[in-house]
Amino acid sequence: MTATSASDTSDAEFLEVTEPFRREILAHCYRMMGSHHDAEDLMQETFLRAWRGYEGFDQRASVRTWLHKIATNTCLTALGSRQRRPLPSGLGGDAFDPTDDLLQNHEVPWLEPFAGTVDEVSPGDDADPAYVVGARESIRLAFIAALQYLPERQRAVLILRDVLQWKAAEVADTLGVTTATVNSLLQRAREQLKNASPQENSSTELDDESQRELLAKYVSAFERYDVNAIVDLFTDKAIWEMPPFTGWYQGPESIGTLIRGNCPAEKDGDQILLPTVANGQPAFGLYMREPADGVHRPFQLHVLDLDAGGKVAHVVAFFSDTMEADFARFGLPATPYDAPERTAPSAFHRVGDSRRTG
Repeated sequence: MTATSASDTSDAEFLEVTEPFRREILAHCYRMMGSHHDAEDLMQETFLRAWRGYEGFDQRASVRTWLHKIATNTCLTALGSRQRRPLPSGLGGDAFDPTDDLLQNHEVPWLEPFAGTVDEVSPGDDADPAYVVGARESIRLAFIAALQYLPERQRAVLILRDVLQWKAAEVADTLGVTTATVNSLLQRAREQLKNASPQENSSTELDDESQRELLAKYVSAFERYDVNAIVDLFTDKAIWEMPPFTGWYQGPESIGTLIRGNCPAEKDGDQILLPTVANGQPAFGLYMREPADGVHRPFQLHVLDLDAGGKVAHVVAFFSDTMEADFARFGLPATPYDAPERTAPSAFHRVGDSRRTG
């Protein structure tokens, strides 16, 4: 066998054994970084490092474990030069007055949403059921936001121990510390995580039919620009936030006042919502009609947290300077008129009753 053909065989073998874990490693990097874009870069760096070291991989550990070790240390190196990524509600202080002026801060490296369904970030069917549940829950926005409060080594330990369910000795070997240090870091991380979020954790224990009905009402209320109907959908302590705007707002009446005073929509048909999935949660791309030409274009990405009582507990409405590219990452078209008749993942299928073109 020539050197070239041997190299080709090695590369093909590397791809065969590592490719099934690509999405899982991306999710791991996202948990560590809080940024989908950073996670993609660091996933690529992880696989490059793994490829370079594949000949020396002795297979005493599984490929999954080996890749997670590389990814963890790659992310730890990157975190040393990066700021934490908050949501507005994580900056401290009380909820904002919805009648105040909106302020943006593009200097803050805001938390970013993750494109994908829960199944895409979870291990295979042969995995420990507890691991599957942990992997799915640990991609949710509230958990990712809470992780931002932890120093990088505490963050890594918490993810490896509580999400991936590694033994303390495995984590110690990965980080180059003692088992006692791992246990200490984990204890501190768990304690800090308890008080990291400004709102109570909500539950998503809604059955499929109730979830579909609630999301259909959400779409209908926004597409009709019926603010009273929007207000009725929220829990008493619901939170609304819109990075890169620095404010966060609590309670249905405050959210309604904010929307009435700042939303560019004026009437029925100005907004169209298409369903997608972000952080394993129901999400919508909101398209706003532009007055100049009447065309609906990407405006916001809404990521929803639903309460078990059949209400919306939290909405993060993400803005960016690259909304069309961001929508594409979530499988959303440049305009809603290009959307095919389709079924969105999970229980919230195609929730809108109609797709108006104005």
